[in-house]
Parts: sequence; structure tokens; C-alpha cells
Amino acid sequence: MTDYVNRFRPSQAEIDRRYTRVRNAMDKCGLDALVVSGSEYTGFEGAVRYMCGFHILHRYAYVVIPADGDPVCVFPREATWVGDHTATFIEQREFPAHCGEWMAGFLKGRGVKRLGIYGLEYIMNVRDYRALAAEDFEIIDFDQQFDYARAQKSEEELASVRHSMEINKEGVLAVIRAYQAGRTEAELMGEAERVFAARGCARNTMDMVQMGPNGSLRPQMVFPSQRPLQDSDGILYGLEIAGEGGHWVEFSRPIMPQGMDAVTREMMTAYQEFHELAREHLKAGNHVEEVARTCMKPIFDRGYLSGHVCGHSIGMTMIELPRIGEGHDFIMPENMVCSMHPHFMNRERTHSLYFQETYRVGRNGGEPLSGVPIRVYQGGESEF
Repeated sequence: MTDYVNRFRPSQAEIDRRYTRVRNAMDKCGLDALVVSGSEYTGFEGAVRYMCGFHILHRYAYVVIPADGDPVCVFPREATWVGDHTATFIEQREFPAHCGEWMAGFLKGRGVKRLGIYGLEYIMNVRDYRALAAEDFEIIDFDQQFDYARAQKSEEELASVRHSMEINKEGVLAVIRAYQAGRTEAELMGEAERVFAARGCARNTMDMVQMGPNGSLRPQMVFPSQRPLQDSDGILYGLEIAGEGGHWVEFSRPIMPQGMDAVTREMMTAYQEFHELAREHLKAGNHVEEVARTCMKPIFDRGYLSGHVCGHSIGMTMIELPRIGEGHDFIMPENMVCSMHPHFMNRERTHSLYFQETYRVGRNGGEPLSGVPIRVYQGGESEF
């Protein structure tokens, strides 16, 4: 059997680039070592894949990076045969019965005092954290520093990002093309998932829906049900995927078979103005807080309420820092990739809009990677 070679496997130059940037961030914080966490929690496996090439199939994994010396991959023993460990580009791989205890012993043996952890806020296995916290390490939350170090994407990464976007667009178009009154919410979602599975996304899909009556969308994002669709519905399938290269993108567009009601039509005008401003202001050298403030102005000026951050950096982890919003002190570099998806509603909370576009930060402005206009579809269209 001939081994399949993933065309998005990083080159040695790309691997060296990643480690140089991460180790520079470690040095600025005075870390003796860094533990990078990943888990099967959808969209949060990517940091491990970024640093060692392993795609988590089930459970969790770590990469331990000493300030000096070679990194080590740490996998739970019960998952020895879960996932393709030969895809890992780090030579040393450990399979202990208790990952936290093994890492604690390894780090103590190297005299580590200041220990950074990526994944401390959302991702790390609690059992393993407790084993590390029981020692005398000074534990540093390294989520922000790690994400900032990988915010600027290389040309190799951008090729993977664009590949993911082409798949995402195929899935969204499959849903639009297949729309027909009487089909169920879940059945229509299956059209996208069929595309994603066939194109090698594996489990790296995050799908949800918003629905509403009479050409509107309620604020809630939910799982698709067996409810038959009606032409009077407003329909939005929020589709987020990563292709075989592991880079996540977000892209979706709403379906309103009988058109939008008046409230939603005004919301769509605000949404279009938001994205016009995003194209102008997602520019290298701009500050993320100012970008958010500028882009959200058409929404807030109309008195709408925000239900979600308007955007965030995105890469091999679905949601990376910085958020495009208040409280993040970050100047955007060229080739940072951002998902922009303002979620807003009227004050009565009866109407909402939320759909996604992924941008590349450019020298002169943002590049919307789908190339698809910000518009509503009726369902049944065969092309964007």
C-alpha cells in the first residue's frame, strides 16, 4: 500500500519558522519550558498540530518545548493506536499512562522553574494540569503570547487557508443549491457535510443553524432538527471547516426564499456596510480595537445590540487571539487571517444576523478570501 503524502505537510523551513517565533515569545517571558495543549474539542486540536504535525483523532495530546533542547510529543498511552503518529515531525514521542505526571517529572529533571502553558483557559486536561500544579513550577498562562506569535501566516499556511476556503464554499453552495421546501434542517446540513467529508475535512467541521419566521433570523444558534423547511423561513447555516492542511476558515451566507422582512433588510444594509469597512481597515499596521470600533459603527449607530465578538484571528486553532475587539492590544501584521462575523440583534431580540467571512490582512486593506458578495440567496442557485 503506497503511503499518501499530505501536500500540506510543512517544510523544514516552515517548521523552523514556527519554532523560532514561539521560542522568541518564550524568551521574552523568561520561560524555561512551554507545554502546548490540544484536545478533541472541535477546533482546539490545532496548536499541537501546528507544533508537531499530529492530527488528534480522539482524546488529547501535548508538545513540551524546553527553552533549550529538542521538543517532545506526549500522547496518552490508551491512545497509542488512535491517530497516525507517523505524521509527527518531532522525533521524541512518549506514551505515558498519565501525561501530567510524566511531564512533571520530565520538567523537574530539567530544572524548570517558569513554565508556560498554552491551553490553560480552555483546552488542557484537568488531570494533567493538577499534576503540574502540584509541583513548584511558576505556571504562566501563555495563550495570548503563543497565539500572537503565530498570528502572521506564512505563504505555506496561506495556501492551506485558501484550500480550506474552497472546500467551505463548496459546502455552502451545496446547501444553497439543494434547498427545497419540505426538506428538513438536518437533511440540508447533510449536503454540506457530504462535501466536507469527501474533501478530507475529517472531524474538523463546526456546523450550526439560525432559523426564523417570515424572512428573519432569531438570535439563537442551534443544532439542525428534523423540522421541514418552509419558503417563508429565514435560514442560515453557519459553516466552519479545516481542510487537510489543518487551517480553519469560516464562510456562510443566508437563505431567504421569499425575501427578507423589513427589519432584516435594514440589518443586511448594516452588515454590508460592516464588510465594506472591514475591507478598508483590515490593513497591516492597524490596531485591532480601532478596527472593531470602526467596523461596528454602522451596527451600533442603528441601535442594535452585539451578541458576539465581531471577529478574531483564526488559524490551525479555530479561535485564536487576538479577538477583533476591546481589550486586545495588538497591531495586525500583514498576512494575519481573521474571521469576521458580527452577531447583532434588535433590542426586542426578535431579529438577528450572523454570518461569516474570512479575511487576509493586506498592506492596503483586507482581502475577503471567499470572493463572494455579502448578499442573501433564495435557494436553488447553482453558483454564487
